[in-house]
Amino acid sequence: MMITDIRPSPIAGRWYPDNPEQLATSLDEYMSCTEDSVQPKEIVAFVVPHAGHRYSGPVAGHAFALARGLSPELVVVVSPMHRACSQPLLTSGHDAYQTPLGPIMIDQAAVAELDTRLTNLLGFGLAPVRNDDEHSLEIELPFLQRALVGDFSLLPVMVRDQTPRVARALGLALAKILAGRNSLLVASTDLSHFYPQSVAHSLDQVILKHVAALDPEAIFQAERDGRGFACGRGALTAVIWAAKELGATAATILNYATSGDISGDYSQVVGYGAAIITRTLDQK
Repeated sequence: MMITDIRPSPIAGRWYPDNPEQLATSLDEYMSCTEDSVQPKEIVAFVVPHAGHRYSGPVAGHAFALARGLSPELVVVVSPMHRACSQPLLTSGHDAYQTPLGPIMIDQAAVAELDTRLTNLLGFGLAPVRNDDEHSLEIELPFLQRALVGDFSLLPVMVRDQTPRVARALGLALAKILAGRNSLLVASTDLSHFYPQSVAHSLDQVILKHVAALDPEAIFQAERDGRGFACGRGALTAVIWAAKELGATAATILNYATSGDISGDYSQVVGYGAAIITRTLDQK
């Protein structure tokens, strides 16, 4: 089938290599870390950062290394929408995303079902956007293409309204759609932004503690109290709510670093964390 309506990548060649061979090699290097097996548990979701691969790739690789060999039919990537817009929740208006490793088809039936469920819960659904320049969703796609086995379709969601009401409704709606399906959830978020390294560590460890506890309410409370920060808190908490509805019982923090660990500039850093969310095999 020829795909004619493809979202072209606005960040290939800047945020990650645009040469397919170079990209594949760099992804393999990021995923070369050795992680403990999660058996006898089953992976429900990943939490991964979304800076340029040079900065966040070594952290994201710890999560995506555990995705190698998985073969989900549907992958849901939930990210923030950084650009100002009036729509609370967005999705791609195209038929596919393009990366240097090839196109990824969007599951239009899943998009339509999520739109309907969200409208019933919130009074609004997913606004389609075309030719967007949002990096935080696309940046995860080459990792998925390189790690997963076989073709998968994509359900892309970008969150502009990062309030508890919207995040929880999104999580519950996603859980209804994914129940009984061979699927994978991905939450795209960075952590604190532009604090000195020591301050960033303090803020980020609070958020990661609440991720490990599968406690989305505590993530929002930490932000309100100024004790923690995640730029994609709406995406992060929505995925946690969805994962819990799907039977997830545990989360493990796999890796943490900051931009300063790459650049050497520790005066104003961005925090990156990777985590895996799992359920026992009899809790599908």
